[in-house]
Amino acid sequence: MSIEFLVTSLIVVVAPGIGVLYTMAVGLSRGARASVVAAFGCTLGILPHIVAAVTGLAAVLHASALAFQTLKYLGVAYLLYMAWMTLKERGALRVEAAEDRRSSLRIIVDAVLANVLNPKLSIFFLAFLPQFVAAGEARPLARMLELSGVFMLLTFVVFIGYGVFAAWIRRHVISRPNVLVWMRRAFAGAFVALGARLALAER
Repeated sequence: MSIEFLVTSLIVVVAPGIGVLYTMAVGLSRGARASVVAAFGCTLGILPHIVAAVTGLAAVLHASALAFQTLKYLGVAYLLYMAWMTLKERGALRVEAAEDRRSSLRIIVDAVLANVLNPKLSIFFLAFLPQFVAAGEARPLARMLELSGVFMLLTFVVFIGYGVFAAWIRRHVISRPNVLVWMRRAFAGAFVALGARLALAER
């Protein structure tokens, strides 16, 4: 495993995006345990993109304007939906005293969908992974899967860090209704901004 791959992956993972935003929102509203669930869901949402890159489906997505645009606008619609639900206090920043099984499942579903419906991830992995596979590699597929596993592990660990940090400041937020209102507006605005950025994305 090259240091270049680890450093590049860490930079990509740490950079704020949909997954980071969602994990922090869950940590703020529902605590550390729920943020770990969100981090798991976001990591799980990477898997379809890795499979697409490894099997060549990402190349099809890159070549087909219709497929790319369809998936892209589904992703935009879902981000706008998340923004609306956040403002309506039924989304990621819905404060709950306790976590139940159904709520955990909902967190995972939302996190997975947020990542799955982003076609840029598939194209990113299509361009990213092969750079770290040597031309004479005897088992290139196995090597790409190994690199993918490391990337997913880094994602999970870093996202837990974001979520736990958000959970740590949670008590200062939920005890101040006015702060919580502004936090909801800020996170909803961030979801809208990410949706706009995705809408403007090109293959």
